[in-house]
Amino acid sequence: MDQQIVDKAKKIKLLILDVDGVLTDGRIYYGNFGDEIKAFDVKDGFGLALLRRAGIEVAIMTAKKSKVAKLRAKDIGIKWVYENSSKLKVFNKLLRKFRISAQEACFVGDDLIDIPVLKSVGLPVTVPQAVNEVKTISSYVTRAGAGNGAVREICEIILKSQGRWEEVTKKYFTIT
Repeated sequence: MDQQIVDKAKKIKLLILDVDGVLTDGRIYYGNFGDEIKAFDVKDGFGLALLRRAGIEVAIMTAKKSKVAKLRAKDIGIKWVYENSSKLKVFNKLLRKFRISAQEACFVGDDLIDIPVLKSVGLPVTVPQAVNEVKTISSYVTRAGAGNGAVREICEIILKSQGRWEEVTKKYFTIT
């Protein structure tokens, strides 16, 4: 792991995620009755649970209203979900809410709408499927794809960089 990424990840107290193209592969399916269907990776959800266990806050912000995104957030215990609003305004609100600096936040985004926040955070991250403009300004591009373990990857990087990985996973390696 690049030492610059480790140094940035050590400071993270808040992980902020986009939904479409980050927590999902970016595809949206519509059923016959207008219902929206998205696929989420279970490993991403577990990675977020481990991150929260370490005391790191997690928030979701999406430009699109999505009942499915709210359901997924509730299912994995994420309290902070912001929809259909300026991502930069929400970001600044989150900094005030958690009393942290921009350097203590990581944002994972994939498209042009995410650029203002990516330019503002301490650790800007994207996925391989992101548009080139986002890749150019991101400090890290995940190896795993969007909706396919990318979020888990960044959770592990943060936890391992902070020396918290063993602490939050030890119960899975102990037989009692």
